[in-house]
Amino acid sequence: MDKGPQLQLRVFDLNCWAIRYLSKLRQQRIELIGNVLNQEGYDLALLQEVWSEKDYWELKKKLFARYPSSHYFKSGVIGSGLCIFSRYQILDTFLYQYSVNGYPYMFQHGDWFGGKSVGLVILKIQEIVFNIYVTHLHAEYCREKDAYLPHRVVQAWELAQFIQHTSKGADVVLLGADLNMHPEDVGIRLLRGWVGLQDSFIAAEKVEGSEDGSTLLPTNCFTSKKELRCYPHGIRIDYILYKGLSHYEVKCNRHETTTGTAPNKDIPYSDHEAVIATLSVYKRGLGKDLNHPRVEPVLVDVLNEARMEVRVGLHSAERQQYSCGRMAILAMLLLLMQATMGLSSMFGEALVQPFPKFSFSLLSLLGVLVLLISAALYLFHTIEVKVLQGTEEQMRVGLQTLQDKLSSG
Repeated sequence: MDKGPQLQLRVFDLNCWAIRYLSKLRQQRIELIGNVLNQEGYDLALLQEVWSEKDYWELKKKLFARYPSSHYFKSGVIGSGLCIFSRYQILDTFLYQYSVNGYPYMFQHGDWFGGKSVGLVILKIQEIVFNIYVTHLHAEYCREKDAYLPHRVVQAWELAQFIQHTSKGADVVLLGADLNMHPEDVGIRLLRGWVGLQDSFIAAEKVEGSEDGSTLLPTNCFTSKKELRCYPHGIRIDYILYKGLSHYEVKCNRHETTTGTAPNKDIPYSDHEAVIATLSVYKRGLGKDLNHPRVEPVLVDVLNEARMEVRVGLHSAERQQYSCGRMAILAMLLLLMQATMGLSSMFGEALVQPFPKFSFSLLSLLGVLVLLISAALYLFHTIEVKVLQGTEEQMRVGLQTLQDKLSSG
């Protein structure tokens, strides 16, 4: 490795919590975020939960002088919320939407409508090709009874596979994300182990900011105190992860998280704290190509644990599929019975209609609604079952490959 870095980057990552009409003081906070990005002059800003395109265009206009290149990733009903601002020209972009992302009938959570995705932009800085990824995984609403854990594990696996298969031509990989997972969770361990990403907080030479790098703090006026009642020092769910490929190595010189309110203001930037990393890129010496790192035996256990979580989700999805299918069949039988009774009353003069016409029509309408809703949910859960089955099979193949590599030494 050369004595000095060939390139140094300052990266800013933040979940902006900018839900139109719902997030508190959204416009004021978007303005504060724009101000700090202009003042600090980072090389890259990776943002999540910028749900309104209007907010993105306001930021773009405000930041154009310092960040002339930017991209907003569109996905789902209300958008992906993902955007990237860069001092360097964006050469290419791509978006991958996760196969599973919650349930459309869970209106109070709303993740399904957000179209959770991973966005990719490609940069070339001083002849070094960078693959920059930004993502936001499904939220965790109850850690004790986390119904969305299988979906989040599938998303982590798809994210790992997406990075693995799209970064073959890159020199450096960088991911900024709200992963909605604690550092010890299986999804994080899978992502780091399978792709070989380094965590800027763990690898940094110098760490500043909140204790344990937490990005959800009880002292933040916007965070849910109920959510953090078991975590008095906060939790870390926002990450900057990276790795060097080909002939380059990346080191984290400094990892910083914001704490408290914005400078000279009485409100913070968001309900999350921002993560800032200073990264140095070095040229490796000859014979030090690390594109094929050593396989760690612990990765087998991590992959088995992830498969188990996917199987749990698969059994739950199959039960939901069966229940919805049964409900659709019952609704169909009810409609057939009503149709038979209606035809009998029309053509059989001696038979008196057992129900008033209004009640009969109302019952028919109810039957049609139940049939349509249950049929739609049956199709939805059928797709969910297929995705979970496919993911479990992919993990099985990956596990077999790992075991073969370990057995061959």
